[in-house]
Amino acid sequence: MPVVEKVCQTSDAERSATSCVAYVGVELRQRNVAGNGRVVTFAEDAASSCGSSSRESAAAAAAAAAVPDVIDPARRPEANGVVKKLEKDESLDWEKYIKENSNVLGEVERRDNSPFRYFIGEMYSGNSLRSTIAVGNDKKRQRVYNTMFHVPWRCERLIVAGFFVCLDSFLSLLTIMPARIVMTVWRILKTRQFLRPNAADLSDYGCFVVLALGVASLQMIDISLIYHVIRGQGTIKLYVVYNVLEIFDKLCQSFGEDVLQVLFNSAEGLSTCSTDRVTFELLRFLLDGAIAVLAFVVHSFVLLAQAITLSTCIIAHNNALLALLVSNNFAEIKSNVFKKVSKENLHNLVYYDIIERFHITAFLLFVLAQNILEAEGPWFDSFLINASYVFMCEVLIDAIKHSFLAKFNEIKPVAYSEFLEDLSKQILNEQPDDRQKDLTFIPLAPACVVIRVLTPVYATLLPAGPFTWRIFWILLWSVLTYFILAIFKILVGLILRCLATWYINLRLTRKQHAD
Repeated sequence: MPVVEKVCQTSDAERSATSCVAYVGVELRQRNVAGNGRVVTFAEDAASSCGSSSRESAAAAAAAAAVPDVIDPARRPEANGVVKKLEKDESLDWEKYIKENSNVLGEVERRDNSPFRYFIGEMYSGNSLRSTIAVGNDKKRQRVYNTMFHVPWRCERLIVAGFFVCLDSFLSLLTIMPARIVMTVWRILKTRQFLRPNAADLSDYGCFVVLALGVASLQMIDISLIYHVIRGQGTIKLYVVYNVLEIFDKLCQSFGEDVLQVLFNSAEGLSTCSTDRVTFELLRFLLDGAIAVLAFVVHSFVLLAQAITLSTCIIAHNNALLALLVSNNFAEIKSNVFKKVSKENLHNLVYYDIIERFHITAFLLFVLAQNILEAEGPWFDSFLINASYVFMCEVLIDAIKHSFLAKFNEIKPVAYSEFLEDLSKQILNEQPDDRQKDLTFIPLAPACVVIRVLTPVYATLLPAGPFTWRIFWILLWSVLTYFILAIFKILVGLILRCLATWYINLRLTRKQHAD
């Protein structure tokens, strides 16, 4: 029996020691996970507490069994096997390791901070812009191509077509309208019966009166006086004057359209009214005609002042033309590009650019006439160069403006093809009910300016002699000019109709293939 008791006591002592070691190991592993450096001290305290009583050792063994497997890395399974248990407690003392190996860490730090190694690393890391800009795709590439090529080409094609539509309307005013009036007067004289005119004839009479009174009003304006007043201003004032006149031009365009609509409505009312309302309708027609005369005389004066300002900049030798073009055109870009516009607003904006292109052509014709009358020495080459500058700036600014308007508002280039299709239908009169998509150009004010400008040029061609002889030459030059304009009108009209028919058929074919 003594031998058995001794073996039992020895077994109890070993189990107690084993529990104590296990408890110490658990606590060391807990501190290792927690990241605390005070591991050795806590282990010594745990060992002393184990030697104090076997009951505390049993409690430590129970605590060790209660610790979850997550905290015990020696028993946690890993992907590559079981993590080995740390052999020495001193290996957890990172502060001691850093003190002993400070030279190695300093060398690594010096290598990382080396300017040469930094530059080499940046050089081999690839393009630095790729870290801030996302890599594009085919959609981005198509967007770039649209901005650079497709939108400028289609926009300029639309503006050129619209320019010739405006020219056709301008020539119709100077050729077709006088011919209709002459035919109406001839019919009255032939039949000797004065019948109530229809709405078209009354509209022609009203437009002819507006044109005649507009030219007569501009004949009373001294162009030389206005020229010298504008020329005495500085370059900045020229820029301000030209922009103010351009704003008034757009206002007069909008108001003139409303005035003509009212005048045509009065003409229709007068032609279809009953006998007892003739006096009222006639007075209203005369009142609307007087308002139209006033509105278009003001518009004609605005265009004439713009032409004089442009002529002043062209003739000046202090780069005033360049300053005017740059300031005016970039102000136009600033006022349009960064705005949110819809497809319909873009449609109207293109039509404004078309009318502006035609007005600039009329201004250059004024400059040409002034050079013919007043220039001394060779001037034609200089005129061509300056006119080319003006047109090139207009083309470039319109291309930039519409390219970025389409880009910022996500409008595809096909929209300009649709605008050109609408313009082609307008040429062929295929959409009489949808007038909102029409190019509304009123050539009355530009015609007044052109006639006022060319009249002195024709006066220089008249020979000296008696009054009847001069009247004969005036009639001869007038008839000759009329026939030239009529031939030009026929050519422009027929070419426009042929091109409009071809383009509409082309669009229909493409739509069928797309479907």
